[in-house]
Amino acid sequence: MPTEAPVSEFITRYFKHFNAAALLDAARGYELQLNKGSRMLVSMAGAMSTAELGKIFSEMIRQDKVHIISCTGANLEEDVMNLVAHSHYKRLPNYRELSPEQEWQLLENGLNRVTDTCIPEEEAFRRLQKHIFEIWKEADQAGERYFPHEFLYKLLLSGVLEPYYEIDLKDSWMYAAAEKNLPLVCPGWEDSTLGNIFASYVIKGELSPQTMRSGIEYMTYLAEWYMANSKNGIGFFQIGGGIAGDFPICVVPMLYQDLEQEDTPFWSYFCQISDSTTSYGSYSGAVPNEKITWGKLGIDTPKFIIESDATIVAPLIFAYLLKM
Repeated sequence: MPTEAPVSEFITRYFKHFNAAALLDAARGYELQLNKGSRMLVSMAGAMSTAELGKIFSEMIRQDKVHIISCTGANLEEDVMNLVAHSHYKRLPNYRELSPEQEWQLLENGLNRVTDTCIPEEEAFRRLQKHIFEIWKEADQAGERYFPHEFLYKLLLSGVLEPYYEIDLKDSWMYAAAEKNLPLVCPGWEDSTLGNIFASYVIKGELSPQTMRSGIEYMTYLAEWYMANSKNGIGFFQIGGGIAGDFPICVVPMLYQDLEQEDTPFWSYFCQISDSTTSYGSYSGAVPNEKITWGKLGIDTPKFIIESDATIVAPLIFAYLLKM
């Protein structure tokens, strides 16, 4: 095949069966949603930011192929950490062979490991801490309240991190999202590193917990967004499992069961990239039809599940949609 042929052509020609075919079907379904004017939510669990998904996900944001994001606190902050500390990251291809003693040595060297990649504590966490604290403190003193992602948007757009940039700014999905003020929900933010740091300031009496808007407020924010944007349907593209997916998908049954808004439409498309095992009672590994019983998807909702590695699958689907 000619080397200049785009990835999308390669996928169309060669991805014919099993998970490869599911990938192509899901990409075509995503494209169909966009073509009919539907909105798309993308949820990100796992360590997608540390896996540098921003290199391609940022372009999805810029080209309006994603309209709202749900992500873990780790993905929220780790994209910014990669932006300012990339050269200090350390890759360990032999991570499976590390002894407990070698793991301890990484800790003592300020290297926190995520699979084969170590995040440098001093250059990543601490470099951000000083600047984000100033923004938290300013809001706290003014009696203002913001969501976790809004504080990071403020940080990125302030320009204060510019001297630290170590990657091309266009490869940061958080910066692309901040530029568009893209709607975002970050459930369970408190278990992230910045969440822990914020809590430490609360314990020390330096910040009020009220300065950070809560998960319940994220749900009400999402509910308002869903109803305002559901005219042509809203699709759900889930990378991994966990709270990043579980939280936003529940907005539909909440709206029509708990708020009794009977005209609430189901999600108009659903795709999940997962390697979780269904037989263990895993919600993350559940086949999409199970979500019908919970009032999240309809009988006719296009449903796809790709049982594979998200670090491989997500960039390929995004490349297909971007006609790369």
